Amino acid sequence: VAEARSAGVDVFRVFDSLNYLDNLKFGIDSVRAANGVVEATVCYTGDVSNPSKTKYSLDYYVDLTEQLVAHGIDVLAIKDMAGLLKPRAATMLVSALREKFPDLPIHVHTHDTAGTGVASMLACAEAGADVVDVCTDALAGLTSQPSIGALIGSTQGTQYDTGMDMRKILRLNTFWEQTRGLYSPFESGIKAGSADVYTHEMPGGQYTNLKFQAFSNGLGSEWDKIKTAYATANEVLGDIVKVTPSSKVVGDLAQFLVANNLDATSVVEQAETLSFPTSVVEYFQGYIGQPAGGFPEPLRSRVLKGKKQGYSTRPGSEIPDEDLLALQKSVALKHARRDVSWRDTLSAAMYPAVFDDYVRKLNLHGPLTRLPTKAFLVGLDIDEECEIELRAGVRASVKLKAIGELLPNGNREVFFEMNGIPRVVEIEDKTEEGSTKKTRLATRERSDPADMGSVGAPMAGNVVEVLVKEGEEVKAGAPLVVLSAMKMETTVSAPCEGPIKHIGVVAGDQCSAGDLLVAIEAAAE
Repeated sequence: VAEARSAGVDVFRVFDSLNYLDNLKFGIDSVRAANGVVEATVCYTGDVSNPSKTKYSLDYYVDLTEQLVAHGIDVLAIKDMAGLLKPRAATMLVSALREKFPDLPIHVHTHDTAGTGVASMLACAEAGADVVDVCTDALAGLTSQPSIGALIGSTQGTQYDTGMDMRKILRLNTFWEQTRGLYSPFESGIKAGSADVYTHEMPGGQYTNLKFQAFSNGLGSEWDKIKTAYATANEVLGDIVKVTPSSKVVGDLAQFLVANNLDATSVVEQAETLSFPTSVVEYFQGYIGQPAGGFPEPLRSRVLKGKKQGYSTRPGSEIPDEDLLALQKSVALKHARRDVSWRDTLSAAMYPAVFDDYVRKLNLHGPLTRLPTKAFLVGLDIDEECEIELRAGVRASVKLKAIGELLPNGNREVFFEMNGIPRVVEIEDKTEEGSTKKTRLATRERSDPADMGSVGAPMAGNVVEVLVKEGEEVKAGAPLVVLSAMKMETTVSAPCEGPIKHIGVVAGDQCSAGDLLVAIEAAAE
């Protein structure tokens, strides 16, 4: 926070993915210490206009806000990350807060997944909100924010007239229409809004990411099931506030339920024998804080059987202080080719694995930000040429000439010209065809569902780490292998005790659901 403040950030939105007050207070204190403007946030879930939904009631939000105001804040943000704030609920919520706190600036953020975003933001304005978030028309709607043009047009000539010049806004919109075209390969394919968000409650920012993740994990055809499972996962986790990182917990569990054909009843019944995603285990260990109403039982006890019970207070209060100067020296030794800055050190402290991966890829590929957008996103066509500015006044010309046949190892030779000089490199073919050819070279052993000691992969992914050795004695619940699939890590645990008689994978391997990871010689009963 101090570094961001020194870099010029003035307003800091402080939020917690579970509305956990101790975490919020810590963030508020940090911004205060850096002399920043505190925009404290209540994350919205549920439906205050529905009397049958009592966990996140109007009183819940007013009481939480009262505690934040008492701690000392400058602005209140209402973060409606899934677009659940219906117009009537918006009127009720903002009116109640405005009545209780007449001088408190209120800022509302929503998503337009169900198509009610503009109506809800107008309701917020009429109820006393000072600021609402909108988006340029070319990028608005669906899982994004409501349209700025629609809001400006709807308020013209009223007491809420923004005074903004629509002609200038539309000129900006033309630019973003053209820019969006460059990123068309990454469009989610969502064609229209969907009111099913009121059932599954998936945040707008997660909706498109989770859909892509599901396709990458081989669950693309199960997308409708995953949306249903998302609601189920939220239910078994205790009906929690869902925003990064708590939303990731729900999304990971939803995919896990679909991949393993589990429902709300069976996941609780089988919890002691299942290898849950790491995010789910850490949620129950209190790594991201304490949810409203506490953790659900008996699921928590069963998931954590044989594992550390974790934290019952703010996790950061129990973690030893990081020696940042020592870390900077360590990072400088690990990445000797890089002049490690103070911000690099802070990045490594917060996201060590992500920072290491970033530096490795930067060393391997160079500064890819210098590539033209189209060349970076979709590559060149045959005989297409592009220029790359390496540094001021120095340009390189690259022309793609041909792409070779698929080699037995799943790679292809790529022929190109660099400043007119012919070159060739061999690269991995990451399409399904290339992966299939690689798979034929290394057909994996399959686990035996009838053998308790035959431990299979719960879902497709990459092997991050093997935690045991052959001959090692393990107890039931002991961690065996760490898998990763599109940012979702799962630690596969031993279903029984006994010696490890065979390990079927090594770090870096790709595996499919059911592939043998470890074979344990189960003790005879």
